Amino acid sequence: MRAILSVTDKTGILEFAQGLAERNFELVSTGGTAKAIREAGLYVMDVAEVTGFPEMLDGRVKTLHPKVHGGLLGDVRHESHRTAMAHADILPVHILAVNLYAFEQTVTSPHTFEDAVESIDIGGPAMIRAAAKNHANVCVLVDPSDYQTALENHADPAFRREMAAKAFRHTAFYDSMVSRYLSGETYGETLTIGYRKIQTLRYGENPHQTAAVYADPMAQPGIVQAKQLWGKELSYNNLLDADAAWELVADLPVGACAIIKHGNPCGAAVGGDLGESYAIARASDPISAFGGIAAFHGEVDESTANVVTEKGNFLEVVIATKFTEPAIEVFKNRAGWGQDVRLLEAPLPPEAASLSLRSIRGGVLVTQTDEDPAPEWRIVTERSPSDHEMAALRFQWSVAQHVKSNAIVVGTKDRLLGVGAGQMNRVQSVRLALEQAGDQAKGAALASDAFFPFPDSIEVAAKAGVTAVVQPGGSKKDVDVIAAANRLGLAMVLTGVRHFRH
Repeated sequence: MRAILSVTDKTGILEFAQGLAERNFELVSTGGTAKAIREAGLYVMDVAEVTGFPEMLDGRVKTLHPKVHGGLLGDVRHESHRTAMAHADILPVHILAVNLYAFEQTVTSPHTFEDAVESIDIGGPAMIRAAAKNHANVCVLVDPSDYQTALENHADPAFRREMAAKAFRHTAFYDSMVSRYLSGETYGETLTIGYRKIQTLRYGENPHQTAAVYADPMAQPGIVQAKQLWGKELSYNNLLDADAAWELVADLPVGACAIIKHGNPCGAAVGGDLGESYAIARASDPISAFGGIAAFHGEVDESTANVVTEKGNFLEVVIATKFTEPAIEVFKNRAGWGQDVRLLEAPLPPEAASLSLRSIRGGVLVTQTDEDPAPEWRIVTERSPSDHEMAALRFQWSVAQHVKSNAIVVGTKDRLLGVGAGQMNRVQSVRLALEQAGDQAKGAALASDAFFPFPDSIEVAAKAGVTAVVQPGGSKKDVDVIAAANRLGLAMVLTGVRHFRH
């Protein structure tokens, strides 16, 4: 029996080779794998001895030969295949262990385009696919964790089929990375994006649903790349809310805190330090904040941790760019928190847009992530915003794009006071945001994710004491809306950019 071993990742390969040799397999290998096996004291044939040709073209051609692929593809159950193989002096291959050139590691590290091209494996995927197709006769292995099981089960048809399916997933994932790297973030006629499973989740959005989380190794960093420092396993909903919190706080200044509940902000603020930022953010809606997720743009220290874990408070997840060791100990040992709180250290997502996928039944929608292009804002009212109002408008505009549409937020230059989210009409969102803000709406700024279709929202806002409004504009009723703002003494700025979040 013959086994071909040709691996970039040499984890477990020597133990596997030893096990094969003990079972009277003839070992065939290439380059560095063959060298490692020989140095371990085992006999191994070079592929060049099998093919009669040396490795060529700087290693680009070594296994692409009929004596290799005939051995992988020959179906020895058929007499015609056996006769043809015997005539060509081709021996069947029973086991193939291959993993591929490290393309992923190359393109996710500093590299040149030429480096990337040279890291594209050709012979490896060809052998894997050949063996996987012929799994009735060949056991194909692409994962070192399967080596020991294969020693005892390589002849089992069910195991071979399982390994063949895994092999095709492996090459499909590999090809998806190559095609994506060469294509860039474009909308081609086909979409090939590979994901690697991070973990199976306890359940999905609801307990009767199954779920898992996968990472895109070529994506810009985000919550999936976060390091969990403490706490029990994250749930499906934890991850959704954590992503929403982290995306929001990344758009706020250093020192900011954002609190999310069910996908929407219920607090956001910038104080003198992170502890104060959290206290101010929580004060906006302490009922909703309980059991929510807090994200901090900065390092959480012991002082901040003590503020966050004060009596009567609890958070499911706390996210920061960094936690000090004393801070971690506070969370671990605070009564009522313990294992129930999850601590995540996460990289801040870059401002550049990337592709975002959203599944619908039968397919997927693909779009760019919503990054504010920050064009010139246009003052359209007779009264211009004061410096204080303009700062408030900018802060609230940063928050509004992270609220479910129809989105209305009310607040100051450094804190969120009220949110109206997910309503079917905009004026109802305005009323909800103002109700939450209460008397603090007097002198506050209001931001809307999309235009006002009628002046009624402006009239409601002015009655509550709002003095400045920022919105995209673009309604057929813009003239009427601006006229209402002028009549009521409000300052209004149009951004020309809409931020729907469905």
